Amino acid sequence: MPVQFTVLASGSGGNASLLAAHGFGLLLDAGLGPRKLGLRLHAAGASWNRVHAVLLTHTHADHCRATIFRHLLRRSIPLYCHAQHHDELCQFGPIFGMLREQGLVCGYESGKSLHLAPGFVCRPLPLRHDSTATFGFRFEIADGLFGDQLALAYAADLGTWDLDLAEALADVDLLALEFNHDVDLEQDSGRLPSLIERVLGDDGHLSNQHAAALLEEILRRSSCGRLRHLVQLHLSRDCNRPLLAAQAARALLAGLAPHVAVHTARQHEPSPTFALGCTHNGLTPSARRAVQRMRSGLSSIHVQPLLPGMEEFIAEARHREPL
Repeated sequence: MPVQFTVLASGSGGNASLLAAHGFGLLLDAGLGPRKLGLRLHAAGASWNRVHAVLLTHTHADHCRATIFRHLLRRSIPLYCHAQHHDELCQFGPIFGMLREQGLVCGYESGKSLHLAPGFVCRPLPLRHDSTATFGFRFEIADGLFGDQLALAYAADLGTWDLDLAEALADVDLLALEFNHDVDLEQDSGRLPSLIERVLGDDGHLSNQHAAALLEEILRRSSCGRLRHLVQLHLSRDCNRPLLAAQAARALLAGLAPHVAVHTARQHEPSPTFALGCTHNGLTPSARRAVQRMRSGLSSIHVQPLLPGMEEFIAEARHREPL
């Protein structure tokens, strides 16, 4: 079964995505209530029964709703978060403490690989944002019997980036990356100057232009043709337009990687489900190479000639009456 990724919601009104592989479903952020998340899961052809863990990027309300905790407790779904998130999550009420008492709160550390399920590894990546301990993630997932390693990366809610982050996001099959705002629309928005300064600052959000620059650096550090899908995340409702975000990405990709498909995630409806792993003729690249090797091996097999007189014996046997 291919690895599947779906953005259930993306924007300041709430964020959540579903990553599924090897029968394990991971909900990345829970910025909607459990009922609305259930509806989004259903619209994406899934359900809460396919969610086996929740992984938090940070504790802002558009990424983690307090109402989700009781639902996780009732379903015994573990919550993965950073140790620095605990104080913030405790302010949501006593239910977080109940999750901890039941052993349903699991931790992750910056840069340290987290094994979520067999063949399903996550590496947390620290991001600059005005929230306690904000992270993106790189996922590496074993795919099939032929040694393929699929990779996905998720990075939203970051105000700036460096070369270390670009390196960590390189060589992935799918990149989900924040394209939050258009700088001109942000500056002319009429918002409070303090809010504009926050959004444009190093601890705010990536503009379309800054995201495109990060994408360029990622591509320069990636194997040619590796990236297949770019999913644009966390567009501002007031200070961006899907067309502007897509144009910024496609202008960059036209010269470096025109094969990359661009999708802009929305706030009020799920994205398409991106299936990774089964590509051409239902085979992964490694599987195709293995089949080609077998075919070339078969074509080079030398058959031993038959002994003298055996051709006549075989022909006679084929026409012999059955007993």
